[in-house]
Amino acid sequence: METGTTRGTGDGGHGDGTADGPVWTGLPPGLLRMRRLLLVVWLGLLTVAVALVPGLLAGPEWAVFALLPLALMPWGWVMLGRNWRSWRYAERADDLLISRGVLWREETVVPYGRMQLVEVTSGPVERHFGLAGVQLHTAAAATDARIPGLDPEEAERLRDRLTELGEARSAGL
Repeated sequence: METGTTRGTGDGGHGDGTADGPVWTGLPPGLLRMRRLLLVVWLGLLTVAVALVPGLLAGPEWAVFALLPLALMPWGWVMLGRNWRSWRYAERADDLLISRGVLWREETVVPYGRMQLVEVTSGPVERHFGLAGVQLHTAAAATDARIPGLDPEEAERLRDRLTELGEARSAGL
């Protein structure tokens, strides 16, 4: 599994002045474990429902349709891994880069001076897995960005750093 910090080489002309490009940070493996567990739980429940309903109403031979949700599990397992590996972020001197996507790559650049609000959120399932997300709000709603599944300490550090940099950049306007 890939974790930690990696050096990006193809930053699309948005370099931070270093020869190697921005320093990218991937998401922790806990997010992948959480999403895969949710996949197993939901497809397991769907399998039971698909086996019971036709099996009880139309006969046991119709319970074979319960194999359909189970057939989706390997595909979902692989796709969740690919999606998890695609998420990364980089803190640069003037902005934050967020990159994600497997088929359609999306890279969001959020200038520190444009940030209005930085939130750390964590739902009950995320808290159980020790995860939190960072939500960035800017003046333009279309440029709001998020980084899911971070360790809570990293999410708080990132929130504090982005807030500090945002205040410093907006004060200079």
